[in-house]
Amino acid sequence: MAADAWGDAPCVFCEILAGHLPGWVVAESELAVALLDLRHVSPGHTLILPRRHIQSIYEVDDALAGDLMRLTVRVARGVRSAFAPDGLNIWQSSGRAAGQEAPHVHMHVFPRVRGDRLLDIYPGGPPPNMTHEALRPVAERLREALSRED
Repeated sequence: MAADAWGDAPCVFCEILAGHLPGWVVAESELAVALLDLRHVSPGHTLILPRRHIQSIYEVDDALAGDLMRLTVRVARGVRSAFAPDGLNIWQSSGRAAGQEAPHVHMHVFPRVRGDRLLDIYPGGPPPNMTHEALRPVAERLREALSRED
């Protein structure tokens, strides 16, 4: 049972995986588990998380990243087959500023219905002043950081 890095309470996902709290597991892989989200806004909203406690995406190694994404795609296909949503979002939030509520990395498979207005990314539309040339320093800075990661 891993402690919640943001407080003293145990990690809710670790508690579910240990069988101390209820949870509806719908699929499993070697390194990950898919379970239904208690904040089930739309049928099929599923969370895919590592079996071991990892707080954020920055701590995920390549093997786990591949396993998480394979299970995420498998669940997405199952959601499409079971519920025939109009669309689907897949997302992951790391850090409180991003809206991460549980300090255990997890992917969301989120079925969508046309016009539901959930997860509107650009409420007023994308920034109007962005130009291709304005992205040059951003691209250069990111390329340099990525080259240090290799």
